[in-house]
Amino acid sequence: MERPATILVVDDEPVLHDVLKTLLGNRGYRTVHARTASDGLARLAKDTPSLVLLDLMLPDRSGLEILPEIHRHDPDLPVIVITAYSSVESAIEAMRAGAYHYIPKPFKNDEVLHVIRQALERRRLVEENVRLRRQLEGLGEIVGRSPRMREVFELMKRAAPARSNILIVGESGTGKELVARAIHRLSPRSSGPFVPLHTSAIPSELLESTLFGHVKGAFTGAVASRRGLFEAANDGTLFLDEVGTIAPDTQAKLLRVIQEREFRRVGGVEPISVDVRIIAATNVDLRREVQEGRFREDLYYRLNVISIELPPLRRRREDIPLLAAHFLRIYAEENERTIDGFTPAAMDALTAYAWPGNVRELENAVERAVVLCTGRTIGVDLLPQPVRAGALEPPSEPMVPSEGLDFKDAVRDYQRRLIRDALERTGGVQRRAAKLLRLSPKTLNDMIHRLGIDEVPESSGQDRPPAPR
Repeated sequence: MERPATILVVDDEPVLHDVLKTLLGNRGYRTVHARTASDGLARLAKDTPSLVLLDLMLPDRSGLEILPEIHRHDPDLPVIVITAYSSVESAIEAMRAGAYHYIPKPFKNDEVLHVIRQALERRRLVEENVRLRRQLEGLGEIVGRSPRMREVFELMKRAAPARSNILIVGESGTGKELVARAIHRLSPRSSGPFVPLHTSAIPSELLESTLFGHVKGAFTGAVASRRGLFEAANDGTLFLDEVGTIAPDTQAKLLRVIQEREFRRVGGVEPISVDVRIIAATNVDLRREVQEGRFREDLYYRLNVISIELPPLRRRREDIPLLAAHFLRIYAEENERTIDGFTPAAMDALTAYAWPGNVRELENAVERAVVLCTGRTIGVDLLPQPVRAGALEPPSEPMVPSEGLDFKDAVRDYQRRLIRDALERTGGVQRRAAKLLRLSPKTLNDMIHRLGIDEVPESSGQDRPPAPR
């Protein structure tokens, strides 16, 4: 059964709340209410509304001021402005700021319901188009709409048509194999095989045979000839996960295959030609491995023609509600449960937790909660203990050591960490970082230079793939 649309009402008038709750409830809508701008912004992540009814005059900030922040959270979220201070100027200003429609008070019930139906239908069509486009583009399994993930998606789509090898860098659990599979689906090789290999799971003495195959009698136990994964991946893609764990002697043979596009089976003499694109992945700094002599420099550059860096989940927290809802739908359906969502406290805990295991850990936490849930919502008590502990722990307060400290230096250090974090979250784009910090771009730029902060390079424009050959 289709779940009712959730409508967030941001207005400080209790009477209006009661009227809209009754009016919309009678039409099957679920309503949540906020009386201030700050509470309304907080509820965007907690309740994931399908539409917002927003008053322009709020106690703490104006509705026009928070409209851009609402759309930064969800660019496609329709916002209908309702206000007693109706004028042509405010109507035009609200529409320019991104409002879907403008209704002055006092309003007619039928007019409000009509506009809401139109806005929700537009929202449904937009979501359907996005879903279909992602399926067509091969990104259906990857969830994210944060600025950093959008840059990853764009780089994936630009890199996929090329023949060049790709290196995916990211912490464990960030979804490197999902990205590799999506690139394969987007590439001209999509009709060919996608062959994954987790190199760290194969003993080094068996890895060469696994990659290149062997002939009968090549070693003890080789009772028959066997082809390797390079042959299995011919005309397709070979995904080498944790490529940094490959032993040096096998690295040399892998380099030769990349250069010559041919190899010999273990114990064999006949060269075998293949056409394979390699997508490698690592959760370690391969440049450091090269510097310390554990990874071949020439192989590193052969694999790292195009580099895609996946941000850890703690660096794209705005994607956590979206991912949690995605996994909730999957596991609720799999376990034949009807679960409406997360309580505000549970969503707060999910968003606050650092997720050292990244997306994989979040998926496991949601699956656990769905299995244990006996009601219609998932509360904090159903989350794993580390997530609950993170929600219960108060934020760490600054402490003055017994020997004292330099106050100005401590403040500057805190400013550096805040700015650095904002730059990392936005891929080094100062304009976006300034919005996160609620500073003007000029002020942020001045602070970066004054505090001696090494800027994070902007990810857009990097790693441009060569044209398809």
